[in-house]
Amino acid sequence: MNKPRIAISIGDLNGVGIEIALKAHEEISKICTPVYSINKYMLAQAAELLHVKLPDDIEISFVDGDFNIEPGETTVMGGRYSFDSFMHGVRLCETKEVDALVTMPINKEAWMMSGLKFKGHTDALRQYFNKEAIMMLGCEDMYVALFTEHIPLSEVATSIEYKKLKQFFLDFHDSIGDDKVAVLGLNPHAGDNGVLGNEELRIYKAIKSANKKLGFEQFVGPVVPDIAFTPKFRENYKYFIAMYHDQGLAPLKALHFDESINVSLNLPIIRTSVDHGTAFDIAYKGKANTLSYINAVKSAISFTA
Repeated sequence: MNKPRIAISIGDLNGVGIEIALKAHEEISKICTPVYSINKYMLAQAAELLHVKLPDDIEISFVDGDFNIEPGETTVMGGRYSFDSFMHGVRLCETKEVDALVTMPINKEAWMMSGLKFKGHTDALRQYFNKEAIMMLGCEDMYVALFTEHIPLSEVATSIEYKKLKQFFLDFHDSIGDDKVAVLGLNPHAGDNGVLGNEELRIYKAIKSANKKLGFEQFVGPVVPDIAFTPKFRENYKYFIAMYHDQGLAPLKALHFDESINVSLNLPIIRTSVDHGTAFDIAYKGKANTLSYINAVKSAISFTA
């Protein structure tokens, strides 16, 4: 059987992404054919900075643009090239030259500096495909989907709208199947029946309506947030939906920091990613961990099966 072909967007070249990709190349090449979205000049420059020899079997798909890599620095060119590498990987998926895309970490400030208005990969995919992409992070033990992502905390409560939340639940069902899903409330004690906030009323209404449309009780909640990730509660659930970024990702990273990944659901292409940032503080120092990346590749392959 032919191995799946997986596009790898290399992320911000001032960070750890390219080190991770080269470290893990031999291992992932056993299960797929990685196609790196980068040009020869930038790849050779990164290898020289890392003091490594490039593998003989490395396959690249040319992404235009030459600049000087500045390890650990936030730069316009680093941001722009990471975006171009990412979008090149998306187009490889669209043209069926590859089966899936795995993305290395970008720096959001560098994207902003380069004139990009997207807040990250998922936001860019959402606009490009005109689809409500769902950001889900985790590992085999547990996955957490985010209803709101990269917005200020002050805007979360007003973003919890019944119709949008109901559609989010239905799209999530289409992506994961019939597994039970715990939906977190927004407020302490899940609002205490309106004493500590009334957002849970909208969450409950959306849960009830989505379950009715599906014909079974898939979504459960709103669950009190401070008990949702306790060992006893997690015995019964693999999937969770958090109302905002840190509500879901703080406990996930406390439990599964090294092995968790990022998956974009509800899109016409398969995209997974590492669940960590550019780690500028250790860039080109030989310290980067490959586990999240290897898991992201394995997850992408599983979706192509």
